[in-house]
Amino acid sequence: MSKILVIAAHPDDEILGVGATIRKHVENGDECEALILGEGITSRYENRENYEIDKLDQLKEDTIKAGKIIGYKNVYTANLRDNRFDNYDLLDIIKIVEKYVENIRPDIIYTHHHGDLNVDHKITYEAVVTGARPISDEIAREIYCFETVSSTEWSFIDKYKFNPNYFVDVTEFIEYKLEAMKQYTSELKENPHPRSLDNLLYTAKKWGSIISCEYAEVFEVVRIINK
Repeated sequence: MSKILVIAAHPDDEILGVGATIRKHVENGDECEALILGEGITSRYENRENYEIDKLDQLKEDTIKAGKIIGYKNVYTANLRDNRFDNYDLLDIIKIVEKYVENIRPDIIYTHHHGDLNVDHKITYEAVVTGARPISDEIAREIYCFETVSSTEWSFIDKYKFNPNYFVDVTEFIEYKLEAMKQYTSELKENPHPRSLDNLLYTAKKWGSIISCEYAEVFEVVRIINK
């Protein structure tokens, strides 16, 4: 059994980026947990203090429902301000990550791509690679970056492009991802938006075609330690 930790910026990223792969881990007997750093949705209001508390409560309920479908053992939240991670000292976010890495001691970590358009995604990546740096025997031996549709594909400058080099056949598990995303009533969009069910299926099918399977999720390898 391996311990898996997904570290995501916002509620639904833990499904969009790696939902089917996590379900595959669960089916293989691995223990999977997620840490969501941000609270979600409050940046959609002109003034953060004007957000509707019932909508934030609903988002939390959606997160719990989605996590159960995928099979996460626990989904933790740090409730950082949405799309305002750059208002925090990076060290403060690193310390949050370090605490969960130290307590969970994951073998594998999945997180955001460093070139994503979304500022919270970028900072999450920086916090993860720093907070999970290999300075002790109890370290994550593998770290992967996932694709987050409606952010990753919108970085049009070459040096920020997502270049996957690790492919996971999720043909048997893609339906879990779609069902989990259905729970996110405030995040799921209609086609042709990137976060529509049609596009999620299309994206998985596109990556699957590259490795001759029906559906795949893809990642960039950050680190693999073979001892």
